[in-house]
Amino acid sequence: MTIRTTALMAAAAVLTLGAAACTQAEQDKAEVHAETAADKTASAASQAGEVIEGGAMKAAQAVETGAGKVADKLENEQAQAAAEGKPGAIDPATDTRVPAKN
Repeated sequence: MTIRTTALMAAAAVLTLGAAACTQAEQDKAEVHAETAADKTASAASQAGEVIEGGAMKAAQAVETGAGKVADKLENEQAQAAAEGKPGAIDPATDTRVPAKN
C-alpha cells in the first residue's frame, strides 16, 4: 500500500511540476526530478519485495523444521508402541502395522 501511495505521489509531483514549468529548461528540470523520484520508488519497491520474500523464506524454514521434529517424535513413538506390541501401531522400520488383538 505504501509503495502505491509513493508511486501516486511521484506521479502527482510530475504533473504538478509539468504544469508549473513554463520554459523548456524548467520542463527538463521537472522531468529529471520526476525520473529521480520514479527511480527511488522502484528501488524502494524492490527492497520491500526482498524483505517480504526473506521473511516468507524464514517462516517456511521454521515450519519445515517444526514439522520435521514432529515427524521424528511420532516415528519414535510408533516404533516404541510397535516394539511393545500395541495394536494399531506401525513399525517405521518395516512399515507394518501391529495387528489388533481379537
